[in-house]
Amino acid sequence: MSTKPSIPKGTRDFSPEEVAKRSYIMNTIRTQFQHFGFQPIETPSFENSSTLMGKYGEEGDRLIFKILNSGDYLRKVKDDAFAKADSTALTPQISEKALRYDLTVPFARYVVQHQNDIVFPFKRFQMQPVWRADRPQKGRFREFYQCDADVVGSDSLWQEVEFVQLYDAVFSTLKLEEVTIKMNNRKVLSGIAEVIGASDKLIDFTVALDKLDKIGEEGVTKEMLAKGITQEAIDKVASLFTLSGTFGDQLGTLKTLLADSETGMEGINELLFINDAIESLGLQTATLQLDVTLARGLNYYTGAIFEVSAPEGVKMGSIGGGGRYADLTGIFGLKDMSGVGISFGLDRIYLVIEELGLFPEEATEGVKVFFVNFGDQEAGYAMQAISKLRQAGISAELYPDAVTSNKQMKKQMTYANRRNIPFLVLAGKEEMDAKQYTLKNMAEGSQETVTIDELVAALK
Repeated sequence: MSTKPSIPKGTRDFSPEEVAKRSYIMNTIRTQFQHFGFQPIETPSFENSSTLMGKYGEEGDRLIFKILNSGDYLRKVKDDAFAKADSTALTPQISEKALRYDLTVPFARYVVQHQNDIVFPFKRFQMQPVWRADRPQKGRFREFYQCDADVVGSDSLWQEVEFVQLYDAVFSTLKLEEVTIKMNNRKVLSGIAEVIGASDKLIDFTVALDKLDKIGEEGVTKEMLAKGITQEAIDKVASLFTLSGTFGDQLGTLKTLLADSETGMEGINELLFINDAIESLGLQTATLQLDVTLARGLNYYTGAIFEVSAPEGVKMGSIGGGGRYADLTGIFGLKDMSGVGISFGLDRIYLVIEELGLFPEEATEGVKVFFVNFGDQEAGYAMQAISKLRQAGISAELYPDAVTSNKQMKKQMTYANRRNIPFLVLAGKEEMDAKQYTLKNMAEGSQETVTIDELVAALK
């Protein structure tokens, strides 16, 4: 009995067109990574469980795909348990490996393991799939690509400046103009919590503040009160609910609010440095915006926080994000290795570009010219031209089966049309005798007879 084919939930097949479009995005990102001096690395698809477990919190650990040990391992464990008459012997680890959950922890492991071979500051980029045992839903998958860039071994704020420029360069190249690069600083959030006497409720405070655009000032106030933050404390930061204006204007308001917080002022000065540098250098099409409600990865980030929003009018979550972390490699014993990094949301970027119709024709270009097969002798003649075209960097294809009837001819033409191949070449006995080829433009319906050199020139 045949089995109905299927794939695991949360995974996807990609058609040739989808792969081409995804490759276009990834190649654009990769090119800019390299232009900015980042070096590529790759890490295994699975790591030792001890490398991953305990690094993402309880929720993250639950979503890690664990790999059962292979071979006779389970049978041996069972036999040992019975031999010892000890049922608890069945509980030794049956999984010592797991699929990577993200690219950051494997990167931290890589830096520590190869620290003697790395030149610091180390600028790396990585574009590989990750796996999460999440509940599949629209826009959320169990297997997906991450496109990360990080710098470790430097506290310099010029790294943050470069990441703003990198976002701008990638999205400008993709013609995805007018994205907003939102920015905040963990030290500013800590300073706000400090001045209202709620440092112990930093997470509760920022989680509520982050919902300002969804539930409004009244809703945020209600949630803060429910978390034990006093009305007096909320009144002290009432200006945050209506914070607006330019990056500089908002920093001015924050300076007044955080004047008595050393941590908060340190965060403001860092934001001021980055904004001044960007104003001096300029951006191509993106906008840098201060968003004091931004609190992504609050337990993880220690300085700058980034999040990129799609152009106005496109309903989509963030299409990129990242930030500064003080001790990336500390979890593996290498202390005081500061770093900063960003990520691009490949799948969401794809959806935004598709919605806006911004994929260029060349992103999905396949075979440029198709040769009709009239028989073995004619096919050999056609292959002489095909070889020369391919050497010139022109994609060309010969239909594998020869024309034996009008029906077969129609089949070849249908094949070329369905593949959206723009040019067709006829090379039958007449063309062979004249040492020429008949080139047909499929879109225009026009055709001309050319030599092999003229054929190459026409298709370049």
